[in-house]
Amino acid sequence: MENEVNAIVEWLQGQVKQAGVDGLLVGVSGGLDSAVVANLIKRACPDNSLGVMMPIYTSDANLDDAKSVIEKSGIDSMTVDLTDTHNVMYSQIQSGLKEKGQFNKENDRLAGANLRARLRMGTLYTIATNYNYLVVGTDNAAEWYTGYFTKYGDGGVDILPIVEFTKTEVRELAKYLEVPEQIVAKKPSADLWENQTDEAEMGVSYDTIDGYLKGQEIAAGDKEIIETMHRRTSHKRDGLPQFKRS
Repeated sequence: MENEVNAIVEWLQGQVKQAGVDGLLVGVSGGLDSAVVANLIKRACPDNSLGVMMPIYTSDANLDDAKSVIEKSGIDSMTVDLTDTHNVMYSQIQSGLKEKGQFNKENDRLAGANLRARLRMGTLYTIATNYNYLVVGTDNAAEWYTGYFTKYGDGGVDILPIVEFTKTEVRELAKYLEVPEQIVAKKPSADLWENQTDEAEMGVSYDTIDGYLKGQEIAAGDKEIIETMHRRTSHKRDGLPQFKRS
């Protein structure tokens, strides 16, 4: 893990130099992946890194976890509450669709959730422009392969430092980086609605996806789910700079 962390940190520093920027920032959600990235960018740019908390109906537990990441890592931070912004924007969109008689109630929850991710993306880039920083992504190998991220939302970033690491490996990185234990152990969730979990939404566990990516035999039904997600989300994966493991 020490070698892996050092390699990522050097790569991050190289990306800063290559882009001619002053530092790095990441959205901190209280989840595992953003906790790891926050620690990595703090190591890469100790005096020029920023963790941004952007609550939108965020649970108290996740907000507390995000704060614990900030405190434990020592990264500079700020909070931008986007709840009211989301409410105003989405209500205007809903009103326009209803006036046309074309509001699709079945897609309402997903549309609102994706708008949250895209508002956060816009917020990060606005802050990044202020500081002359790069926006750092948090997608891991499982999420990237299956397309389990919002296009132009959490997928809208400048660089991807942990995209070649499985969820299991990200958890090992977290332990090495001394991420708070409750975050390492918690069930992955985008906190998009009450009791939402990533694995329930995908229909397959991260351990199974990790096994598939490592070439292990998995159940035929799980393999079909994974490969179908990969095919359907091919449009999401474009040429962002990605850390490559040696």
